[in-house]
Amino acid sequence: MKYLARFCLCVMALALATPMVASAETQSYRLGAGDTIVIKVYGEEALTLETQITNSGTINYPFLGALQLNGLTIKAVEKLVYNGLKGDYFIEPNVFVGVVLYRPFYIHGEVNKPGGYPYQPGMTVNQAIALAGGLTERASEEKIAISREGSKVESERGTINSAIQAGDTITIEQRFF
Repeated sequence: MKYLARFCLCVMALALATPMVASAETQSYRLGAGDTIVIKVYGEEALTLETQITNSGTINYPFLGALQLNGLTIKAVEKLVYNGLKGDYFIEPNVFVGVVLYRPFYIHGEVNKPGGYPYQPGMTVNQAIALAGGLTERASEEKIAISREGSKVESERGTINSAIQAGDTITIEQRFF
């Protein structure tokens, strides 16, 4: 029994010591206006900042001033802050950046509650429709258009299972009887 308890404690310690690996989608997520992020520097509470990225894609960070974050990944922002603080302010800053709240996506057309909704990584059109209260009687499951934020293409055809991104606008069209 004593060995079983030690084994369980070792397994638990190993599990807690193993860092969680972020999904590929979260690692490749590109920040944009409307995202709320948190920046922390270990051991420096005064450098903790939770802020929303402005329409111009910037934030103001202590010591570093205005930082352009539009289109950057979380890892790129960590590196930007690390490089900005290293040397002049710290020897080896330990920087963490995370997304607190993603910018919304929008859905309109033949849904019961059109509007903007909070985005979560991995969302599909079907999940977006569920958040919008489902389809109306006249909705077409085949006529779905997705407009990507910042895309030069007006919109692309989607399906119920199409992945969406933060800032997307989904249009559900009417079906013809």
